[in-house]
Order: sequence, then structure tokens, then C-alpha cells
Amino acid sequence: MARLINDECIMCGACADTCPVNAISEGDGKFVINADECIDCGACEDGCPVGAIVEA
Repeated sequence: MARLINDECIMCGACADTCPVNAISEGDGKFVINADECIDCGACEDGCPVGAIVEA
């Protein structure tokens, strides 16, 4: 199951930079993860400096 980016997102882009399948893009006020493309590897969660990415 894909991870989710919550409202703690500071729009730094670190998660998008670490995603190996480019499943993360800039959304309205926070980055968003495309669940259809996400391979649930956890790289984005590890790369987020504020802990805004959680398991869905």
C-alpha cells in the first residue's frame, strides 16, 4: 500500500528527489504520492526531514 503525505509537508521536495519511480509530485500546498506508481519502498519516508510521510 502506498504511503501518504500529511499536512506537515513543508514543500521541500526531498521526498520527490528520493523516489526511485518518480511517483511523487507537487500538489496544492503539499506533495502527493501517486498510489498507482508507488512501489512502497519507503525511500520517501526516510528522506522527509519533517516526518510528513506515513503508511496508508
